[in-house]
Amino acid sequence: MDNDRALQLTQEILAQLLLPQQDPVSVRLWDGTLWPDETPRPATLVLKHPGALRAMFLKGTELALGEAYLYDDFDIEGNVEAAFDLAEALPRRIVGWRTWWGLARRLVKLPEARKTVETSRGPARLRGRRHSPARDRQAISYHYDVSNDFYRLFLDERMVYSCAYFAHPEESLEVAQERKLDYICRKLRLKPGQRMLDIGCGWGALVMYAAQHYGVEATGITLSKPQAELAAERIAEAGLADRCRVLVQDYREVPEGAPYDALVSVGMFEHVGEAKLPAYFRKAWALLKPQGVFLNHGIACNALTPKARGRTFSNTYVFPDGELVPISTTLQVAEACGFEVRDVESLREHYALTLRQWVRRLEAHYEQALHYVDEPTYRVWRLFMSGSAHGFTTGRLNVYQALLVKPGERGASGLPLQRADWYA
Repeated sequence: MDNDRALQLTQEILAQLLLPQQDPVSVRLWDGTLWPDETPRPATLVLKHPGALRAMFLKGTELALGEAYLYDDFDIEGNVEAAFDLAEALPRRIVGWRTWWGLARRLVKLPEARKTVETSRGPARLRGRRHSPARDRQAISYHYDVSNDFYRLFLDERMVYSCAYFAHPEESLEVAQERKLDYICRKLRLKPGQRMLDIGCGWGALVMYAAQHYGVEATGITLSKPQAELAAERIAEAGLADRCRVLVQDYREVPEGAPYDALVSVGMFEHVGEAKLPAYFRKAWALLKPQGVFLNHGIACNALTPKARGRTFSNTYVFPDGELVPISTTLQVAEACGFEVRDVESLREHYALTLRQWVRRLEAHYEQALHYVDEPTYRVWRLFMSGSAHGFTTGRLNVYQALLVKPGERGASGLPLQRADWYA
């Protein structure tokens, strides 16, 4: 196919898919042509070769579109989150087999060409029984063992890889993340001498904060060896080794002989799996003292959103075996295991703000990022964090902190009548 014919077909397809007066994106073709015009828009899709739209849309799947971006069939300049508005609108514009057939006939006429891209990332290929301890270790390693230095580029100084807690949208990430750590400690009502377990502790920010500011004996567990090694270094440097430690350990392997005053899980819950939720909450119950509290912080899907079928971009390139459930499912299982639900708070808008700061920081450190990871890996994080920000903004995703109590004798909770101390 000659270049002129490819340009004509590409612009015909764009005219079918995009609404120039409505969509927040423009398109730059491989010859430099801007479509539909030169009006500045929040995002620009850059088609790298004549077969780009074929690679993006012929299969008609989210995964194919994501892979076309990862492997440089197209790029996104500007606000990646804005491009997700278009991606969300496209299925509504291709309704009925006649419409799809007409689009497919044009797409298949474009040349089938893809650059060969070398990458250390590749799709996740896990082995073993789903959500077994061995397979969970593979899943965690795939996402978290990329490079500690890579994560440093976009996280705050404490390396908190979860939703921050903002007082206002323009607040710095460092301040908002420290406020989140303190807010969790207040919700748990930690006191000097208590024992706290952080399930899925990452690089140890919360256990260090709780030990340093609330005087507790804090233990964190993670399945990532690089995380645990860096956490141990940071704990030693802070002089907290006598009150704080991080272990490489599965939550199912934690000994139950010496129960904890408080449990917390922040950003780990998404890896548990719906079928394993009863075992997860039963284990938490067994690890807690009577009147002990458990703060479970996790992302939830919207109960009205249909579950995705087949392989998605997220479970192929981001969080293999990750599963999101509605908050109603989480609370129902927790109650069935004996917990009393004392408080549920949505931090949805806070996560959108957090993700946007992460994306800006990552993009600002693009050149440095390529010292630690390759281009496709960088693009995985840029795409999934931008898409997640869009999901939290539109309500497809949510994130909840659920405060659970293991009742004591005759149902005693041990909690005060009011929660003013959370905000004091």
